[in-house]
Amino acid sequence: MTDDTAPERGGGPLSGVLVADFSRVLAGPYATMLLADMGAEVVKVEGPKGDDTRTWTPPVRGDVSTYYLGVNRGKRSIALDLRDPGDARVARELARRADVLVENFKPGGLAKYGLDYTAVSAANPGVVYASISGFGSGAGRDVPGYDLMVQAMSGLMSLTGDPEGPAYRAGISVFDVMAGNHAAIGVLAALRHRDATGQGQHVEVNLLSSALTGLVNHSSAYVAGGVVPYRMGNAHPSVFPYEPLPTADNDIIVAAGNDGQFRKLCEVLGIPEIADDPRFARNADRTARREELRPVLVGRLATRGALEWFELLVAAGVPCGPINTIDGGFAMAERFGLDPVVEVGEGDRAVPTTRHPIRFSATPAAYRLPPPELDEHGDELRKWLTQEEDDDV
Repeated sequence: MTDDTAPERGGGPLSGVLVADFSRVLAGPYATMLLADMGAEVVKVEGPKGDDTRTWTPPVRGDVSTYYLGVNRGKRSIALDLRDPGDARVARELARRADVLVENFKPGGLAKYGLDYTAVSAANPGVVYASISGFGSGAGRDVPGYDLMVQAMSGLMSLTGDPEGPAYRAGISVFDVMAGNHAAIGVLAALRHRDATGQGQHVEVNLLSSALTGLVNHSSAYVAGGVVPYRMGNAHPSVFPYEPLPTADNDIIVAAGNDGQFRKLCEVLGIPEIADDPRFARNADRTARREELRPVLVGRLATRGALEWFELLVAAGVPCGPINTIDGGFAMAERFGLDPVVEVGEGDRAVPTTRHPIRFSATPAAYRLPPPELDEHGDELRKWLTQEEDDDV
């Protein structure tokens, strides 16, 4: 793009990649935000009323939903009513110029606007077109895809909560986030393929498949072992100790995942003989006899507080950690030098946001634009998209 009305190129490993973002709510916007952090120019296409999450309050920062702010930095917004022929033409022109298009409409929902993969790829053969749905584009295409539904239907909720209590959802929309990550990975792989062959392709991600692969050891227990796992509270089915244990004040997570770590735990607790006890010598023994071992560990942990044990155990190489609220999590990241909060934007538009999770030694993530106001960049984008085709796209 050479015209001065075109979106400016940023730095980063995806510099020069134009992403047409036709997604909303969480999975798609999260994926495109990650791409924006890595240098892609992301144009967020919203309906006249904007992304649903703009109104998902509380909490708010000023009068803007923090939910929306959390997944939309680095983007430019244009509001288009796809039912309007003129706006639909602008949308199709954006799709024609884009390197990547990301959408999470109901499967087939963009076809009536000429924005489905078949139509877009006919005009733009090199496009990487990523579709995110709840249950795929086959027999599950008509089932609405919401994270809570997928947590229930995938089996995750059967694994979450007290064994004697009801099933619980995870505290975040875990499969929306996971599907967003999978979409970003798929886009990057498809761009690599396009660099090698010149060919674009259709990348499809669905929440249920993301959920089933994300259940990892529990999925494997079923498909490889024929075992249907059920919830165990905070306990782990295959490792002990690997759960919260009480101390003199608060619980602490202890995650002694191998025999060496368990021996170090016993040494710090002042019970080195337990590591040599044949009942507890191997992980399989400890897991089978967890009800015998737990009170021994709890008795020793009761002599100090959680933070004191944390310092002692970490110094000895034993994985452990206090159970924090979100503010404590950020404080811990600060302590470890992870600089978890960055500011994007300037002046009244400055917004604190969570740092991109990947660190690049040569092409670091950049935080160039605050989450956009609805149609904030509409005029300049319409001007660019309605001028004659730019050969340098």
